[in-house]
Order: sequence, then structure tokens, then C-alpha cells
Amino acid sequence: MIEIVLPVRDEERVLASSVATLLAFLKRECPFPVRVTVADNGSTDATWSVARSLDGVRTLRLETPGRGRALREAWSWSEADVVAYMDIDLSTDLAAFVPLVTPLLSGHADVAIGTRLAAGSSVVRGPRRELISRAYNLLLRSAGAAFTDAQCGFKALRAPVARELLPSVVDDGWFFDTELLLRAQWRGLRIHEVPVRWVDDPDSSVDVLRTSIAQLRGLARVVSERERGVAAGAWTNRHSSRS
Repeated sequence: MIEIVLPVRDEERVLASSVATLLAFLKRECPFPVRVTVADNGSTDATWSVARSLDGVRTLRLETPGRGRALREAWSWSEADVVAYMDIDLSTDLAAFVPLVTPLLSGHADVAIGTRLAAGSSVVRGPRRELISRAYNLLLRSAGAAFTDAQCGFKALRAPVARELLPSVVDDGWFFDTELLLRAQWRGLRIHEVPVRWVDDPDSSVDVLRTSIAQLRGLARVVSERERGVAAGAWTNRHSSRS
């Protein structure tokens, strides 16, 4: 079974329609059993009420914001064989979902990510976000990353791999994705990339500048830790002390 987690915060406007679109797609196109979980992390609007009113989904509520925190909680308790997530705006074309999870289910990959920066991908977004994304991923490559796109909100892992990686991932916010992938690469896990068609949501509430600063700080931290040879046990202990 596959579990798709939809991390949401203050998404009352799009939640119901996006879930309906996703469920219809899965019923029509996905040959594997799938469970959808809406993980509300710290919403202050009616998102939680909307989530609880939806049929065909599991719901999870966290009082503290943080996309990484929501994914950590949902994935840690999942009983699925493969855990995944996607952004609630469905910017990534759902046609890429089956190619994303198939190599995980077959055992040919450990982690699978959608990429907007590989051959065969298609991206529609403003020049500012395009420049920031490409610059960040270029910086990652210069730091040794073997994957092409850390930020695309379209990822999946074999559940045992998720349970192995999560204790070493410290970040609970937007850098969670990058840290997860770097930890996976450094452990020699197989990362499969799927080119996607991606259309920017012009109404996105993401603060690009603040998120970019947080990403850079997170990258500096994990690179410094790796250079110092910080052990996975130390990461785990530090994370367990967080509130």
C-alpha cells in the first residue's frame, strides 16, 4: 500500500477541490492501493474543519506549523509500504505519480523525487522563482548533491527507508526535503528521479525570500556537520531534545 500525505496550513480555499481531484485521479489511473492523509500543521483558518468533512481521507492535526514536522509525524506512524507527499496546490502533474512510486514498489529504488530541472521536465513559473530555484539547486550540486531538484513537492520513499532516515533529519520546516535527500545520498541509498510537468500556483502563500534564507542556513548546517563527521546518533539525540 502507498500512503500519500498532504501537508497543509491555512489551505481552506483549495483543500476540498484538490483532494477531490487527487482521489478521482487515483481511482482512475493508479493500479496500486493508496491511502490519502491530510496533515494539518498549525492552521488558523477553517482548514481542519474542511479536512474533517472530507470523505475517503485520513486526517492528522498538529498544533505547531512545519511541513517537515507534519511529514515526520505522518510517515512515522504509517503502515504503508511506500510513503509519499505532494503539495496541496497540485502544481505537479499527477501523471508522474505512478512512475514515481513504481520503482519503490518493485525494489529498484529507495527514494523517488519529481524533478523540474532534468531533461523531459516542463515548468511554467515566473522568472524570479525560476532563478531562485535554479540558483539553489546549483549550489546544492556544488556541495556534492547528486540529485537535480531538492524542492519539488513530489516525493516518495520506501517506508523502511523513511524510518531509517527520519531520526537523522533535524529540520522540521522547508529544508526538511533537502536534508532528507542529502542524508539518503550520504548513506548510499538509491534516488530515482522522475521529470515532471510543473505549473506554479500564482496564489501560493509561500514566502520565497524567507524560505530561501532558511534553506541556505540549513544547507550550511548539514554541510558543516558532515565535514566535522557528526555521527547519526548525535543527530538523533539532538532531535529528540527538541520541543
